[in-house]
Amino acid sequence: MRINDKVSVITLGCSKNTVDSERLMKQLELNDYRLINDPNSADTVIINTCGFIEDAKKESIDTILKAVGLKQSGKIKKVIVAGCLSERYSSDLQLEIPEVDVYFGTENYEGIVKELGGELKYELLGERVLTAPSHSAYLKISEGCDHPCSFCAIPLMRGKNHSIDINSLIKETEFLARNNTKELIIIGQDTTDYGKDIYNKRNLAELLTKLSEVDGIEWIRLMYAYPSHFPDDLMEVLANNPKVLPYLDIPLQHISDDVLKSMRRGITSKKTKELTKRLKENIPQLAIRTTFIVGYPAETQKDFLELCDFVEETRFDRLGVFTFSIEENTTSYLLGDPVSKKQKESRKQKLMEIQKKISLEKNQSLIGQEMRLLVDGIEGDFYVARSYRDAPEVDGEVLIPKSSAAIVPGGFYMGRIYDCNEYDLFANLDN
Repeated sequence: MRINDKVSVITLGCSKNTVDSERLMKQLELNDYRLINDPNSADTVIINTCGFIEDAKKESIDTILKAVGLKQSGKIKKVIVAGCLSERYSSDLQLEIPEVDVYFGTENYEGIVKELGGELKYELLGERVLTAPSHSAYLKISEGCDHPCSFCAIPLMRGKNHSIDINSLIKETEFLARNNTKELIIIGQDTTDYGKDIYNKRNLAELLTKLSEVDGIEWIRLMYAYPSHFPDDLMEVLANNPKVLPYLDIPLQHISDDVLKSMRRGITSKKTKELTKRLKENIPQLAIRTTFIVGYPAETQKDFLELCDFVEETRFDRLGVFTFSIEENTTSYLLGDPVSKKQKESRKQKLMEIQKKISLEKNQSLIGQEMRLLVDGIEGDFYVARSYRDAPEVDGEVLIPKSSAAIVPGGFYMGRIYDCNEYDLFANLDN
């Protein structure tokens, strides 16, 4: 073990950043650095930043300033900043916070390891230090995005889409399975674009099929699917592969043609409705999660009411709402930010109230049903579990009273739903 080389990695932002940090942490571990959680006790603090929206940027800046304060007080020796904010605003950050020792962009594992005096172990890049319970892990299958969405700064930070080859992903999945991963959560900026750049075709369906053949993996959950070019063969895998869950995260963002056109989403209202209909018809028991943006500059009250009607008619299983955040250097920046914060929040609240009613009705329809549950842990008087309908952190939970049985977190159990609220279910284990 190296002397005085204790490293604390702070991860901000999305699950894609989590995977980046886990890969970096494994490389540091392979170079005999000691990983610790408490930055106050570290020699070096590495901050993997997020720069997606204003609140995330503020959190990243605040975290950097706290680390710089630790350095100035002599508690730590080095501060390294990486990730999306650093990729996007490197020059500005160097001017504004020069106390940081070095800034890196996204996925620069080699640069960071070399900065600390180590060497990148290329052959082990698929290995990770899992920072969450190992039974559920994210698998990032691609980086970057080719879409020109007007509101999104991701291409500025992550670049164009580039896929990781299937063999490397299988190897990473095998590593995860050896480390007790049972649920694989597929992520990327646009997972349905997978393979287009390296195989000259979108072959997410083939990838999921091969990943499902890895021993130990029991659930595969798909996130971040883009609606404008949804592959038919992917629909078949979601419907027929028993390990690929009938669950789909597909951010639609809006339904008004005028707003979709201004957003540069590459899809119309009609095609969006046709896709959601086909998905429901072709995939039995499908749970659909989506997200929408309200308060976009081109969104009129009429557009918003059209969105409300669409949500009421379609009855999504899971729904998230974001208020528009103006981002410099995006095409929507030229439109300004004419919708007031109060109006944005009002629209968000109204849409979530509609969804709250739908969610309660859907949960009530599940009472009495038996479901396979993956137990994540314990909170208070309950074991906390999830069904196939629930992605971690963003969806609901299934709560099992502690008195019902002896349960091991990370295991699968059959439970019967006996009660619910708007977002969570309550279950007893079947005897």
